Amino acid sequence: MRALRTAGAAFALCAALLATAPVAAADASPSATAGTDGSDEPTEAGTGFRTATAIEQGQTATASASVGDYLYWVFPAAAGQVPTVKATVKLPEAQTRHGRTTWQLDVYDGLRRRQACTSGSQTATATQQDASVDLSCRLRRVRPWSEAWANDPLPGSYYIRLTVVNLPEQDLGLSFTTEITASTRDVGGKHAEGGELSPLTPAVRAGATQAPDAEPSPDASESSAEDASSHTAAEPNGGWGSGWWSDRWVWTVVGGALGALAGVGGYALTRGRGFRRPPAAE
Repeated sequence: MRALRTAGAAFALCAALLATAPVAAADASPSATAGTDGSDEPTEAGTGFRTATAIEQGQTATASASVGDYLYWVFPAAAGQVPTVKATVKLPEAQTRHGRTTWQLDVYDGLRRRQACTSGSQTATATQQDASVDLSCRLRRVRPWSEAWANDPLPGSYYIRLTVVNLPEQDLGLSFTTEITASTRDVGGKHAEGGELSPLTPAVRAGATQAPDAEPSPDASESSAEDASSHTAAEPNGGWGSGWWSDRWVWTVVGGALGALAGVGGYALTRGRGFRRPPAAE
C-alpha cells in the first residue's frame, strides 16, 4: 500500500512539471533575442513596450505573428544621429485574404512619445494580390538636449511598433512574417549644439516589492538582471554622444578659407594704388 502511495505521488509530481513547462516557454517566446538556428539575429518580437525585443543598429530582425498582433522592437540612437526604420511585411496567401489591408509603422522614444517621420511610407495599403508591403520611417536628428516642452528626439532607446490598422474582419488571425531594420546616419554629435543629456533608457521591467525585513535572493537578482538586459537597447559604438565630430568644423574651415581668399583678392586689387611721395625739389 505504501508503495502505491509513493508511485502516485511521483506521478503527480511529474504531471505538474510537464504542465508548467509549456507556460514558461510561452512566456519567453515573445521576447526572445537570439535566433533558434544559433544566429545573433532576433527571430521574435515583443508584444508591448515592456517586452520589446532589443536589436542593434543595422541589425535585421525577423518575426512571425498573426494579423492583428502588435509587434515591438527597441534600438539605441545617440545624439547627432538620424534613425531610419524599415519594415517588410510578407502577407498571407492571396487566396486566404478577403480584401485590402493597411499596415502602420510607429516609432516612440524612451519616454514613449510618438515621433514624427520626416520621410518614408509610415502607412501602406496592400491589395489582395500583393505578396508583401514595405514601410519606412526616417526620424529627425537626435538632439543632445532639448527644452522641457519640446518633443525633440533625444538620445536613448527608441521603440518600433508594427501593426495592421485596417483590414477585413475575416483576415484576423492569419499568419504573416516581417523583417525589421533600424539604421542610423551620423550628422554631428553632442558638440554640434553645445550640450549633453543622459540617455533616456528607462527600465523595461518593473521589480516586485518585498517586505522590509525580507532578504533578497541571489538567484532572483541575477535572473532579473539577465532578463532586464535582454530587453534593454545596448549603447551605440560611439557612445550616446555620438563622438566628437560636428558639422560646425566644416563650416568653420570653409569660412576661414573664403575669408583668406577675400583678403588676398582685395590686396591684389588695391596694391600699387596707395600714397606716393612727391619728387624732391632740386
